[in-house]
Amino acid sequence: MELHEMKIRAAWLYHVEGLTQAQIAERMTLTRRRVNELLAAAVEEGIVRVSFASPLTASIELESRLCERFGLEGAVVVPTPADSRLLHQAIGRGAAAYLGRLIQARRPRSIGVGWGATLRETVSHMTPASEPQIEVRSMMGGLARGSEINTFEIVRGFAQVLKAECHYFLAPIYAESPQSREAIISQSVFEGIFRKTCEVDISFLSVGDMTRQSLQVRYGLPAGTDVESLAMAGAVGDLLGHYLDSNGNPVDHPLNGKVIAPALADYRGIPCRIIASGGLHKQAILRAAIRAGLATSLVTDEESAKLLLSA
Repeated sequence: MELHEMKIRAAWLYHVEGLTQAQIAERMTLTRRRVNELLAAAVEEGIVRVSFASPLTASIELESRLCERFGLEGAVVVPTPADSRLLHQAIGRGAAAYLGRLIQARRPRSIGVGWGATLRETVSHMTPASEPQIEVRSMMGGLARGSEINTFEIVRGFAQVLKAECHYFLAPIYAESPQSREAIISQSVFEGIFRKTCEVDISFLSVGDMTRQSLQVRYGLPAGTDVESLAMAGAVGDLLGHYLDSNGNPVDHPLNGKVIAPALADYRGIPCRIIASGGLHKQAILRAAIRAGLATSLVTDEESAKLLLSA
């Protein structure tokens, strides 16, 4: 049997008759490795043409383009829901599946998480697992109100669904002054916890925008700080409570000296940094964070992905 005919026969048995490579190897008296080579050659030479008839094809293409354009290790793009109120749920569902796969593949020892509606939805859609070797750590201070902005509830939720260890960071998101911040994080009870915040294997965060849709704008800014002054300083949104400009650099504003969260230089040392966010209102900060290389993986929706790629 000549080589061209072998490629056709192997491809037919695999793609049409649905035989496994092992079954094809047995029928054609070949090794499985040789069958694999024949199937690959059949696709490469156009003997077999693969096409998809699914709306998910567009999402998969966007994922590839995002990775190539921004140098990401991974991307998940979910369909944009017709009802914008369901956006957090859609992205959370995609993030839950991605995080579950990542945990199985990488077997991390620790995961650092922030807070927000998307992270809350991620917890609710994760498949329960038993990962007692994992430490789930809060990466930033938080507020004591609301399940989306209460870092303690978010961290506890992840720990419960994974049956993992839970490590809280019991501090507000912002101190009263830079001096207060240093006094807080230098205390022995906080020092070790704060240091370990950036020693995690995976970080999982969302970004915050500058509109009233932002929980932090509504509830998290300290007294005496308004969103207008941040905007005048060039801020387009925040990551880990640090307000950033359109290039992903911290703006020159007093608030950035008060945030009780890791410095961005330390945050960059985390090997796997996932950002999960979407929506038109988050375009500016999402684009800034991705351009600046603050994420290694992105979970977003189709419309947001298209806007990122068209910018």
